[in-house]
Amino acid sequence: MQADAADQVFAALGDATRRAIVKRVAQGPQSVSALAAALDVTLTAISQHLHVLQTCGLLRTRKVGRVRMCELDAQGLDVLAQWVAVNRRMWEQRFDALDALLQKNPEGK
Repeated sequence: MQADAADQVFAALGDATRRAIVKRVAQGPQSVSALAAALDVTLTAISQHLHVLQTCGLLRTRKVGRVRMCELDAQGLDVLAQWVAVNRRMWEQRFDALDALLQKNPEGK
């Protein structure tokens, strides 16, 4: 389940426009129309990007009067942090095992 969540977040962040949206909302809440204007994309395209970001847990929206505001949802970033931590341990263990092997056999034989 956790791997699926990380896959969704990585897939969402694979798009440059969605990364730009996340970067903007990380600085503070933004309206949908402000995001569309700043990124020079249509409201329809922004809505599609926002849907992807909401689905993977990186973004949440709320209505303030007639304006739809977007803000960062840190839970999506937590999924990435957990993925990095797990994979970092795995690679460190592999590198430690390789180092031990090379120490036993310094000439590579």
